Amino acid sequence: MTAVGDFVRAYDSLLAEWPVDVTPVEVPTRFGPTRVNVCGSESGTPLVLLPGGGATSTVWIANVAALARSHRVFAVDVMGDVGRSVNDGAPLRTVPDLFEWLDAVLDHLGVTAPAVVGHSYGAMIALAYALSDSRRVDRLVLLDPTSCFAGLSARYLLHAVPVLIRPTERRQRRLIRWETAGAGVDPRWLGVTALGAAAFGRTTLAVPPRPTAAALAGLTVPTTVVLAGDSRAHDAGRVADNVRRLFPSATVTTIPGVTHHALPMATAADVDGAILAAVG
Repeated sequence: MTAVGDFVRAYDSLLAEWPVDVTPVEVPTRFGPTRVNVCGSESGTPLVLLPGGGATSTVWIANVAALARSHRVFAVDVMGDVGRSVNDGAPLRTVPDLFEWLDAVLDHLGVTAPAVVGHSYGAMIALAYALSDSRRVDRLVLLDPTSCFAGLSARYLLHAVPVLIRPTERRQRRLIRWETAGAGVDPRWLGVTALGAAAFGRTTLAVPPRPTAAALAGLTVPTTVVLAGDSRAHDAGRVADNVRRLFPSATVTTIPGVTHHALPMATAADVDGAILAAVG
């Protein structure tokens, strides 16, 4: 069995265990096919989910049941990252490429201005996308956003750099187990993300720059920031202070006792409640 084959089998196995009926959709773009896992009523309000780096859309397994009751959920594998989207067309190298790709995905799905929820790197994309064209986003929920309002902690970088330089299954597991203290992460998902690190190796992601205070001040999209109180990726208190100072129109919620990588899964009821309160 190949590393990619192992990853695909683990991914598909976890997707099959989602608590709602899910339809995998391949969306054509000039960068290659994008995997979007769709669930919820076709008449529901559209809700786009963007995962953290290396996490894949399977990370939402604990959240989709609650979200799909009232929304049409589109869980996206980010192009250029670990997942079932395949960058076999034009290279996706720049942030404008990233926006063009997401435009194409939403256009194909017939979604004009959805609520967008992003975690970690997905939150970076979501915020930058809304700043680039607020007409494309109705509401915004940022789950423990990295490098949007404060930098990563030196301690986190010390643990993460080996994974960034040479990703392996063992190194990915070690990073997540350290950051979460071994708690709150679905072991099936941990297997998917670890196998993804081994299968895809080092990825070159298009990373949006940290927004300026002026840009944030001009953003009119209703935004909620949900922080992991025990995040080791950054100082949650500092992030909250910076959001309130730089982006006072945003709502800030901190969920205590949960870490950065565990946030979508651990305390899922709290996360779901914060998302649904924000997006209606």
